[in-house]
Amino acid sequence: MKFKEFIIDKILTISLLIFAIVTIEIFLFIYPAPMFIKIYIPISIFLLYFISLYVEFYKKNVFYSNLKKTLDDLSDKYLITEIISTPSFLDGKMLKEIIEITDKSMLENVNKYKFMQEDYKEYIELWIHEIKIPISTSKMIIENNKNDVTKSIDEEINKLDDYVEQALYYARSNDIEKDYFIKSNNLQEIVNESIKKNRTSLIQNKFIIDLHDLETNVKTDSKWIIFILNQIIQNSVKYRSANPKLEIYSKEGKEQTTLYIKDNGIGISSNEVNRVFEKGFTGTNGRITNKKSTGIGLYLCKKLCDKLNVGLELESKKEVGTEIKIVFPNSSFNDLR
Repeated sequence: MKFKEFIIDKILTISLLIFAIVTIEIFLFIYPAPMFIKIYIPISIFLLYFISLYVEFYKKNVFYSNLKKTLDDLSDKYLITEIISTPSFLDGKMLKEIIEITDKSMLENVNKYKFMQEDYKEYIELWIHEIKIPISTSKMIIENNKNDVTKSIDEEINKLDDYVEQALYYARSNDIEKDYFIKSNNLQEIVNESIKKNRTSLIQNKFIIDLHDLETNVKTDSKWIIFILNQIIQNSVKYRSANPKLEIYSKEGKEQTTLYIKDNGIGISSNEVNRVFEKGFTGTNGRITNKKSTGIGLYLCKKLCDKLNVGLELESKKEVGTEIKIVFPNSSFNDLR
C-alpha cells in the first residue's frame, strides 16, 4: 500500500474536512476573535486529522504488507487464516472474518467432493473385482472348449482383462501410498511374470524374446512395476513390425539400476516423442486403423513411476523402434516414503 494511494482513497473525507475548516474560518472572521484563534483552530484540526490519518495508514500498511508477503511465501494459500494475526482496525478484522468464513466453506465443499470421489472410486474398484469373476469364468469355459471361434473370443477377453486392470490401477493411482510395499525384488522374476502374463499375444504375433542380464535386485513394489511393464509390452505388441523382437535387460550403476525394454516396432515420430506421457495423447500411431489408443497407458506408467520414485524415459525413431528405460535408484530413499 502506497501513502499516495491511501490519500486518494480518503479524498472525499479530506474535501469535507477542508470545507468544514473554511466554513469555521468564515464564521471566525465574521465575529470578532483574536488572530491566534483564527489560525490555531484550522491548523490544529487539520494537523490532528493528518496524524490520525497517518496512524491509520501505518496500521493498515503493516498488516497488508505482512499479509501479502506471507501469502507469497505460502505454498498452500488457503492456510493464510491460520498464520496471520488479527489486526487492530475494524475493516481488517472484518476482512479476516470473511476470509475465515470463506475458507471454512471451501474446506466443506472440498471434503464433500472428496467424499464423493472416494465413494465413486470404491464403487469402481468393487465393479472391477466383480467383473473379473465372469472374465475368469469365460476363460475357463474357453479352455474347456477350444476351437477357432473360442480362440478368437479368448483374444478379445484378454484385451478386456487388460483394460479392466488398467482401470483398476488408474483408480488407485492418486493414492498408491496406501497400496504399495517397497522391498528388494529380483528383476528377473518381475520380467518373467510380465512376459508370462503377455505370453499369448507375444506367441500369436511371433515375437522373438531376448532376456538377459536381469539377475539383479531393485528396491520397489513388484506388483506396480509388473503392471507398468505390462503396459509397455502391450504397446510393443500393438505397434509391432513385420518381424517383431523384444529385448529386455538391465545395467547396474553406482547410484541406479536401469531396466531397458527395446522393440523394433513402427516407432514414434520425432515431433511426438516428447508428448507420449501426456494424458490422452494418442499421436499418429494411435489413430492408425485397428490400433486405436486411449492415450492412458504411458501416461499412467509415468504417473505411477513418479509416485514410486522411479525414473521413466523413452526414446524412439520412426520405423526403427522404441527404447524405454525404467530407472531404479539404489539409495534407500524409497524405504522412507
